[in-house]
Amino acid sequence: MNITVIGRGNIGGGLADLWGRAGHQVTRLGRDGGDAGAADAVLLAVPGTAVESALSSVVGLEGKAVLDATNLYGGAQPPAGFASNAEYVKAMTGGPTAKAFSANFASLFGQLADARVRPSNLWAGDDQAEGLVKQLSLDAGYEAVRLGDLGMAGTQEGLAGVLFSIAQSGLGQFVYRMATPEQL
Repeated sequence: MNITVIGRGNIGGGLADLWGRAGHQVTRLGRDGGDAGAADAVLLAVPGTAVESALSSVVGLEGKAVLDATNLYGGAQPPAGFASNAEYVKAMTGGPTAKAFSANFASLFGQLADARVRPSNLWAGDDQAEGLVKQLSLDAGYEAVRLGDLGMAGTQEGLAGVLFSIAQSGLGQFVYRMATPEQL
């Protein structure tokens, strides 16, 4: 699969590395932007307050499937008129959209291959993005767990603050696993 990653930081760079090792062709775009026209999928992994400027610096996004890994912290809000960054992304690109990879600690990406069981990757989004999210989650070392449709993306964006609070309260950075009793 041809994946364009917008954002070269911990999340974008880390997932690009994992997907590259899994055999995907990955194009990495930074602050200067670029062309996503050849992409089968796009990962948006920039600071939550930089979504508008990041999207405006990339061409070829129309109709593309986008995985939005952004989060909003410290009272930051999505662009005016939108309940979440993911809903803004969908309005700007017109393609299937999912909030994904936003509730995981990038510093642990390198340890996923050694996990006894796959940790979970929460996601919320369009039905048309489900296969993509599941595949790229598996290829990164996660199992995708759906939170709901794109209307739940704002809830997921708020979850990042909860996860960081747990980590800062003594647990440290962690992975999580959502499982049915039969999977235990």
